[in-house]
Amino acid sequence: MRTDTNIRFYDLNALQKLLNITLLHDYGYKISKISKMPQEKIPELVRDIVSAKSAKSHAISSFKLAMMNFDQTLFFNTYDTLLSEKSFREVFFEVFIPLMEEIGFLWQSDTITPAHEHFISYLIKLKLLTNTEKIQTQKPTKEDRLFVLYLPMNEIHELGLMYLNYDILLNGYKTIYLGESVPMESLKDLKKYFDNITYICYMTVEPEKANVNNYIKELKEQILDDTSELWLMGRMTEHVDQKNLNNKIRQFKTINELVENL
Repeated sequence: MRTDTNIRFYDLNALQKLLNITLLHDYGYKISKISKMPQEKIPELVRDIVSAKSAKSHAISSFKLAMMNFDQTLFFNTYDTLLSEKSFREVFFEVFIPLMEEIGFLWQSDTITPAHEHFISYLIKLKLLTNTEKIQTQKPTKEDRLFVLYLPMNEIHELGLMYLNYDILLNGYKTIYLGESVPMESLKDLKKYFDNITYICYMTVEPEKANVNNYIKELKEQILDDTSELWLMGRMTEHVDQKNLNNKIRQFKTINELVENL
């Protein structure tokens, strides 16, 4: 609306509409699509988004409370409620990943002890193992490539790697999960039994920054051949020299990006 002197102004309804449109746009709706929606549809979508966001926030708070009180029952009850509404993949990405990020900040600020972190990590691992086991009973549908998942020596942060194993199995591939602190010799041994191996190395704190590129060169020399590839994940990949990457050695910033390339 405009005044007699041609100054534009907005009433409360216009402001509310603008805020709703902004929220929808922030959640991935294109302006061109919003502009074609019936006026009554916009506040309905906003209510749905806010409700889902509140549920997510409530679940994270419940998991943190379970961690602080070492309360397994609260953890399992919260998880079961989530799983009745979402897939395990959604629970992991929407709740567990933000939860672990918050826990990292709590640990850094001395709000929690390592015991709290180990407690909640163990319970999340249980759910990862349970859901992975369900898929492993099924025969792989894709046999053109074998995925070997591992953490380098002295690396123990395996939640991300465990989830990757689940998602790769979900996509129909066979995997060999080696877990934490795997020596180079163990990787070389697999070459005696399998071809077309894609090694997935998840680096969160190891190798150290100064050793990352030497480690990659060592992997290239000792385990890669004409049929194998090396895929790199984790925080320490920020220090990878891009000259070390090619069609055989690839770097992924997120789990979703890696899964989209399967």
